[in-house]
Amino acid sequence: MKKYKLQGYLTLQYINMKIKLKIRRGKDRRDFVFQFRTDLAVEDREFYREGKDGEVPGVEFKQYEKKNYSITKVKILNSQGEENMRKPKGNYITVEVPELKNSDDELKEEISFLISREIKSLFNINELTKTLIVGLGNWNVTPDALGPKVVEKIIVTRQYFVTYEKEKDEALSNVSAISPGVMGTTGIETGEIIKGIVEKTRPDLVIAIDALASRRMERVSTTIQISDTGINPGSGVGNMRIGLNKEYLGVPVIAIGVPTVVDAATMVNDTMNLIISSMKKEAKVGEEFYNLLENVSKEDKYSLIREVLEPYMPNVLVTPKEIDSLITNLSFVLSNGINLAVHHGLTFKDLNSYIS
Repeated sequence: MKKYKLQGYLTLQYINMKIKLKIRRGKDRRDFVFQFRTDLAVEDREFYREGKDGEVPGVEFKQYEKKNYSITKVKILNSQGEENMRKPKGNYITVEVPELKNSDDELKEEISFLISREIKSLFNINELTKTLIVGLGNWNVTPDALGPKVVEKIIVTRQYFVTYEKEKDEALSNVSAISPGVMGTTGIETGEIIKGIVEKTRPDLVIAIDALASRRMERVSTTIQISDTGINPGSGVGNMRIGLNKEYLGVPVIAIGVPTVVDAATMVNDTMNLIISSMKKEAKVGEEFYNLLENVSKEDKYSLIREVLEPYMPNVLVTPKEIDSLITNLSFVLSNGINLAVHHGLTFKDLNSYIS
């Protein structure tokens, strides 16, 4: 135990010593502001509330616990909420399913029905609704291929409505879908492609699916976010492009995303927090060692993280080794949920017959 404390004490002393030396040498990096890379509204809320009491100003929060999943609803009400959350005003629904990675068919079906219900809670979809489904991402990069994989399983019907000049059908609605790729392979901004399609086909609703980034590894491939604020293609891997939203496209946009990657710098920070927390449990309150742990500031940690990861920080992302199978399973869950939401007369049995 003493050896453990001594090692921890020396490690922290070394960190503090390096920072103090940099201050003396005019190389203080404490002005560095570390930004956690996350696309999840629940994580932005958690980050804002660290060390604070009460709810985020300008934000409404509700949470529901079920047997197999939990639902978190974050509503950004005004400009104050937008500033605090770093996200546009609107509704963010997060479904967390811890067993989604290893789920059986029954759980997948349950979550698909849930996704369908939450989509319809954000937009009044009926038999006359014309919907465009957009699968964002690069199909050549597995963690970014969620959108294209989902689009492969969407039941598209617009061609029949156009050919037979139909307005509605007893079971199916007017649905089209596209995977526009990424600018690196097309040379065209994704937003420009989708805007052109929207202007030509005039859908009532756009549903965009994309891979996201999380700040916690346990949320990768187990969390689904649904929002009515649109999405920025490439945000999950740090590439900010033209936003797909109502302001740009002229029609409502529902965004559905699942985190498939975690930023390496975020993982380093969380690991440091766990180490410090474990050391504090072993130390006695009031001792010099405990006080030293208490005084490790965010600036100290951020300075060390920057020093270690600065050459790589913008590009290092971590994803599970089984990401291939995870993306395939998630694409079935999401596509079934979307198909149930946009096609008013379909049952799960119909979907299984179509996909098989």
